[in-house]
Amino acid sequence: MVEMSDSNLDKPTIIQQAIASCCGAIITSLFVTPLDVIKTRLQAQSNPFSKGKCFVYSNGLMDHICVCENGDSKAWYKKPGHFKGTLDAFVKIIQIEGIKSLWSGLPPTLIMALPTTVIYFTCYDQLSEALKSRLGKDDEHIPVLAGSLSRFGSVTVVSPLELIRTRMQYRNLSYNQLYTCISSKVAADGWFSLWRGWSSTILRDVPFSDSCGHACGFSTAIYWYNYERFKKMMCKEVGAHEPTFFIAFTSGAASGSIAAVITLPFDVVKTHRQTELWESETLKIPQRDCTSTWAIMRKIVAKNGITGLFAGIIPRLFKVAPACAIMISTYEYGKSFFSRLNEKMNQRP
Repeated sequence: MVEMSDSNLDKPTIIQQAIASCCGAIITSLFVTPLDVIKTRLQAQSNPFSKGKCFVYSNGLMDHICVCENGDSKAWYKKPGHFKGTLDAFVKIIQIEGIKSLWSGLPPTLIMALPTTVIYFTCYDQLSEALKSRLGKDDEHIPVLAGSLSRFGSVTVVSPLELIRTRMQYRNLSYNQLYTCISSKVAADGWFSLWRGWSSTILRDVPFSDSCGHACGFSTAIYWYNYERFKKMMCKEVGAHEPTFFIAFTSGAASGSIAAVITLPFDVVKTHRQTELWESETLKIPQRDCTSTWAIMRKIVAKNGITGLFAGIIPRLFKVAPACAIMISTYEYGKSFFSRLNEKMNQRP
């Protein structure tokens, strides 16, 4: 009994878990964002973005739909560049524009991505521990339940931030204008108006999101189920009680890749729907009636065949696999660091 009590004392606290997930989120975005910035610059070079046109921007934690500004804008994605490929773009952007340009557009996206990731991972661990005490630590339903419930919680908490981010981008408001806009909305419709669109976000994200926050079909369940299985299997293979950095990295990459491939059609539909919505708002194009998931899938298949539902699978794997691997391994490492720190603190007389 004493041993169990000591073990519990050594476990990371909820604050330490939040710090570990925050550090993991920042490291992930720093590693993955340059890949997406280069991808966007190459796209803009081959097919220049017109005003109101949308593109997907990913910081490794979440995907964001961005709207192009006016043609004479000095936006980062409109900077001229004659790139021959990914490596050439990487070198030229650093040489001509400076290394900071590889993280263009990142700060605004972290407004939502950081709190979402911190709440998600912290809640997942807390719920996992609570469910293990009730269902037994080997119950295979725990990753699925904990993942879905933690996503539900994170989406609910950050839903107002999504509204704020959308307003800032769509209407190009200053912070003072944004404050006035939000205040008048709350005064007219009440505080619950800040959660408008919450239900549609829940329906999209709870069944359709992985550990890195990418919205896609059943990914929460698939990712966490496979991650916990791979982690347990590899720990048993090497005789480790806790996952090493390598075990967490490999398990995260493998489970993230599996979830990404299986759920890609839902992600294609989500991006299609969001892009149409943004363009209808910015270009004042009437929105089409075809809005249900299955209707959009049929439309894509009719136009591009079944392969249309798996468009961009290779770039997606190159994005999701390292993002999931970096996020989960840095998070596990952070928890391990705090466990050792707590152990040392508890051993002091």
